[in-house]
Amino acid sequence: TSSPTLYDRLGGADLITSLIPTFYEQVLKDPELAPFFAHAALDKLQAMQREFISMALGGPIEYTGRPLAHAHHGRGISRCHLAKFTGHLLESLKALGVADAEADEVIARVNASSNEIIGTSY
Repeated sequence: TSSPTLYDRLGGADLITSLIPTFYEQVLKDPELAPFFAHAALDKLQAMQREFISMALGGPIEYTGRPLAHAHHGRGISRCHLAKFTGHLLESLKALGVADAEADEVIARVNASSNEIIGTSY
């Protein structure tokens, strides 16, 4: 038997459904991050984020959005911006009762895509 995925351990779709709106509420309040989303279709963005986070956590949902490097290319996203973004994700996970070790594992999985998001190769 295989051990449960992080997705399953965290509560699966129920957690993700609660997480994404909570998370984006924080991101959109951040004066440094909000401008990145000024012209975004937030419903679509949140749907893509649900897919991405679910997939990154080993869930059964496949990410159907554009490749991350293409979706974020030319947007001027720095490591500092990504750190603030993942900081809000961490806060949102903890607000939903996710244990520190599992929340850190979520952040590590998101950060595994950091080079694609900020457009670096190192």
